[in-house]
Amino acid sequence: MQVTQTLSEGLKRGFKVVVPAGDLAAKLDTQLAEVRAKAQIKGFRPGKAPLSHLRKVYGKGIMGDVLQNTVTEANRQILEENKLRIASEPKLDFPEDAAEIEKALEATGDFSYVVTFETLPTIEIGSFDDVALERPVAPVSDEDIQKSLLQLAERAQEFEAKPEGGALEKGDKATLDFEGKLDGVPFEGGTGGDVDLVIGSGSFIPGFEEQLEGAVKGEKRLVKTRFPEDYSAKNLAGKEAEFDVTVKEVAAPKPIEIDEEFAKKYGFDSLEALREAVKGNLEADFDKASREKFKRALLDALDVRYKFDLPSSLVDQEFEGIWREVEKERAQTGKVDGAEKSEDELRTEYRGIAERRVRLGLLLAEIGQKAGVTVEDKDLSEAVVERARQFPGQEKQVWDFYRNNEQALAQLRAPLYEERVVAYLARLVKITEKTVTREELFADDDA
Repeated sequence: MQVTQTLSEGLKRGFKVVVPAGDLAAKLDTQLAEVRAKAQIKGFRPGKAPLSHLRKVYGKGIMGDVLQNTVTEANRQILEENKLRIASEPKLDFPEDAAEIEKALEATGDFSYVVTFETLPTIEIGSFDDVALERPVAPVSDEDIQKSLLQLAERAQEFEAKPEGGALEKGDKATLDFEGKLDGVPFEGGTGGDVDLVIGSGSFIPGFEEQLEGAVKGEKRLVKTRFPEDYSAKNLAGKEAEFDVTVKEVAAPKPIEIDEEFAKKYGFDSLEALREAVKGNLEADFDKASREKFKRALLDALDVRYKFDLPSSLVDQEFEGIWREVEKERAQTGKVDGAEKSEDELRTEYRGIAERRVRLGLLLAEIGQKAGVTVEDKDLSEAVVERARQFPGQEKQVWDFYRNNEQALAQLRAPLYEERVVAYLARLVKITEKTVTREELFADDDA
């Protein structure tokens, strides 16, 4: 076999491979000898059929396997001898001349092809001693705890009927019957009976709840409103509608008392025990938000610090995944972030995001590999269990899916691996904690 390098451009390497006809014939004869030893050929005793006859009967079929195995072995040898780490499956270019292919299948002519590999870049990691980052932290205040307790109480809010003639106000609960119409015709999904609605909750379409304020039990009202342009049901989006509404009950919220009895409703012995549990949950939420902010800052710093060639195949693959999500969102909602931009501008923007993801993915993988970072089987099993819990009643199916699907399992492993590499880097860089407000801690960095 003769191998000649034909391309060395950026991350791409190309090689021309030529396998002499004699080598092909030798491999074919070896395969035919194995067939002769096992096959029952009519007119010949077992193991006595001449190779010329077997070549005529089975030659081309066997030769197809020989050529495939030859390509696989040749590519493996090229990678080993040139110490190449590839980013994706190689591209193979075979001869277009049918006569040349025919001769190769008959082992009477040389077999040649060109293989192109896209390799992974060489990344010089270096030291992280000069990387200095801030990690935002926010203490849990008594006000935060009290706010969470109020939210907990509001979710379990109880109501009591207002006296006869009591009018609906914001915060009151109305029990309604209603029928919606478009141009005087009832529409599917627009009718409801004994529906509870807290006025001011924003549960119904804009303008609906406001028009019920002041209504009393037994009153009928005509509510006129318009469905939002981005309403989920496209047949209703942006359309004007009328609702014939009957107010069947009017109830006011009972006073919220956060006391010992309130705590016992949630299984705690005392209000102080409930407060400590709420504080613990808030501290966990604050710590998670702090870690995410630090991780974002770390990845931003790495993205600026490291510049190297990216495998176009990986960038294309990542971009296509992102763009599919963009088109899916556009199909479902009729809009997408950055809709004021042209298609070309959006593609350029999202390709930049794809490049960042690929760059950081390759970098974190390289750092993790050199640091010996691994994901233990027990951690992966815990991730599968956690995933299965999200599908009550289907836990076994989810478990079996991941157990029998390496690609899906890899998708669970990837974020676990990334978190471990980030934790490793956090021990190497300089971190200064910066006290911020709760609002700053949970602010959207992309806003």
